[in-house]
Amino acid sequence: MSDSFHAMWRSLRPLGRSAASGGYRRYAWTGADADCRLWFRMQAEARRLDVETDRNGNQWAWLGDPTAGDAVVTGSHLDSVPDGGAFDGPLGVVSAFAALDELRARGASFRRPLAIVNFGDEEGARFGLACVGSRLTSGQLTKEKAYELRDADGITLPQAMEAAGHDPETIGEDRERLDGIGAFVELHVEQGRALDLSGDAVGVASAIWPHGRWRYDFHGEANHAGTTRLVDRRDPMLTYAETVLAARREAELAGAVATFGKISVEPNGVNAIPSLVRGWLDARAADQDALDAVIAGIETAARDKAAAHGVDLAVVRESFTPVVEFRHALRDELVRLLGGKAPVLGTGAGHDAGILSASVPTAMLFVRNPTGVSHSPAEFAAEDDCVAGVLALADVLEGLACH
Repeated sequence: MSDSFHAMWRSLRPLGRSAASGGYRRYAWTGADADCRLWFRMQAEARRLDVETDRNGNQWAWLGDPTAGDAVVTGSHLDSVPDGGAFDGPLGVVSAFAALDELRARGASFRRPLAIVNFGDEEGARFGLACVGSRLTSGQLTKEKAYELRDADGITLPQAMEAAGHDPETIGEDRERLDGIGAFVELHVEQGRALDLSGDAVGVASAIWPHGRWRYDFHGEANHAGTTRLVDRRDPMLTYAETVLAARREAELAGAVATFGKISVEPNGVNAIPSLVRGWLDARAADQDALDAVIAGIETAARDKAAAHGVDLAVVRESFTPVVEFRHALRDELVRLLGGKAPVLGTGAGHDAGILSASVPTAMLFVRNPTGVSHSPAEFAAEDDCVAGVLALADVLEGLACH
């Protein structure tokens, strides 16, 4: 099993990697995405699994009859954030194939169908909405709304799908597929340091914090940076900068996290006062009340500063996911299958498992991240911990699908 894991890891690692940054640029429906999809198909076929791409572009590799129902599904995603790390998503897919190798080595006999899945466009790096593949499948994203998604070059999601050889007319809720799933277990590298601090290699998820993305449009007045007096300016960059500081302040007060991580500027000239600054806020908190307080505090501060600087402000909530409490029965069963010693922990990161939790029994395993760094080329998990994660996933799948 260890050999198969490392062989897969070596073959996947170069795909979509930037020589300049060392990070990954595996964006949905691009060449790098196609390379990853081919890799998935080759791994599945090498294990004599039946491979299919569903109506929403998610890939499935089946052991057993997909129509039999009560299937046990595992996997994650292969796409990345801009210059992301190697482990976020891919660790769950590679570990799923390696866990199957381990179960076959044990001589396990399956009484339920097993599937390994690669969900499409989980990170939302290209079209700005996370978990597109699982949102479409679960009906949380309608076909109409999906058709409105555009990338930075103005290419729509259906145009990108069609260019990659997928028929966009087929997208939409896939209730029949979800009804055939008895349990979904996603393994993921921890995006934090809870396991490192506790000294455990593997943990079980309890919940995903409520989180969302908001777009702030600051409209000012373009003017000459060298000739316009400070008192005559309607500078949206100034208001944006003060809003960034307000986000940090409000998050600290609530014990939450809030980040302006993406910005676009018009006309984007060094010697020009901007006419428009558009910033995207990501905010997350342990509970809904805390998140509501953070969002309200940031918007109030932004509007106060905008009014003081003669800037107009529009705020649009682009996506939102409420708190996800994973099914307690399935969560507790995972802990039992792992000997009763795996720690149970929450997370502020969103996942396909969180989206699917409203439709099917869902659980997650986390693998230790010694630095806590994620969404960065510096993301890391030790080889021994990765192998421990595979063995834990194999134990869970054996308990769910074989006994």
